[in-house]
Amino acid sequence: MSLAGREIVLGVSGSIAAYKAVYLLRELRRLSLDVTVVMTEHAREFIGPLTFRTLSGRRVLTDLFDPQEPAAVEHVALAERAALVVVAPATANALARAATGLADDFLGTLLLATRAPVLFVPAMDGGMWRHPTVQAHVAALRSRGATVMEPESGELASGLVGPGRFPEVADVVEVACHLLWPTRDLAGDHVLVTAGPTREPIDPVRYLSNRSSGRMGYALATLALRRGAQVTLITGPTALRPPPGARVIPVQTAEEMREAVLGSVATATVVVKAAAVADYRVSHPAAAKIRSKQAGLTLALAPNPDILAELGRAKGGRFLVGFAAETADVRRNARAKLEAKGVDLMVANDVSRRDIGFDAETNEVVLLDRWGGTVELPRRPKLEVADAILDRIQVLRRAAGAPVRAGRE
Repeated sequence: MSLAGREIVLGVSGSIAAYKAVYLLRELRRLSLDVTVVMTEHAREFIGPLTFRTLSGRRVLTDLFDPQEPAAVEHVALAERAALVVVAPATANALARAATGLADDFLGTLLLATRAPVLFVPAMDGGMWRHPTVQAHVAALRSRGATVMEPESGELASGLVGPGRFPEVADVVEVACHLLWPTRDLAGDHVLVTAGPTREPIDPVRYLSNRSSGRMGYALATLALRRGAQVTLITGPTALRPPPGARVIPVQTAEEMREAVLGSVATATVVVKAAAVADYRVSHPAAAKIRSKQAGLTLALAPNPDILAELGRAKGGRFLVGFAAETADVRRNARAKLEAKGVDLMVANDVSRRDIGFDAETNEVVLLDRWGGTVELPRRPKLEVADAILDRIQVLRRAAGAPVRAGRE
């Protein structure tokens, strides 16, 4: 589902972090969103309007009543057109002005006039974020329906260390996408997603693992959040940043993943087992590092628990999704796995191909369900695959067990 053509207002207030709004603007434009930038007087002390104008392709608005503007009340017109208003960075002053309804500049007036969702991205120095006045303003804005992100902790411009850093741009973009997403069909659902590989120790420095990057599972967690679900993401070791808003449980081994799944599944309505869990573990990992020159090394392996089959046996009313990473006879093997594990939907992909599946940005899968339906998803980015998988889950849930015709999306 595309967000192309939606109109966003990016309000920039006076902070040393104003330069990060440039990166945010670039990422929003990469989503084909139309972005109009509004700058406060103090923001122009840190960065010039020309930078934003060049990247947005639009005039930057700075004055409440611009004599060169044909429309006398542009702040009202823009407020009505906007699908989302993002104030980034939002200084302590910007939060205070918004919370108390001050409207003596373009941004303040627009915030009062708009009925679009509003996202504030705080950035401030010292102990300002923790100050009771700032927290009162944040609480007031949240109580009125605005979204106020938590700043990150770290070294600040003053050299102090603490909360107040501008959040990661990728996280801001994801929260914006969540607020813009047109469907909330998973609202009220708890979606549990497993992602990434597991690591089974051989000794304190070595382990058995696989090539899973976790991208598919993370994409599913991201899209479930956008569609309104409460999301628990149980993840093996990856280099990925979890989507903001998910409850994240990091694990290493298959046994740890099983414990995390069984400890979180009670309230789940949809379970998506996208993790590449190791089938075997070393029976007795060495307590000390095995010397590299040791000859004739033999590892005794023991089978890991079959988490998917265990969930299938105690599925109850949950909708259960499994993944079948195959290298040959993909559909036949995936269908056999579906029937053996007791799942509702099996996502099958050919991991022998380098352009899809493990450690790739794209995927091409076949969706097989327990009612005999088959849907092919041609190669596309994993976020789009995730959206299509969630679409299929919803179709099957609505069908309530009725046969579903095969198709191609």
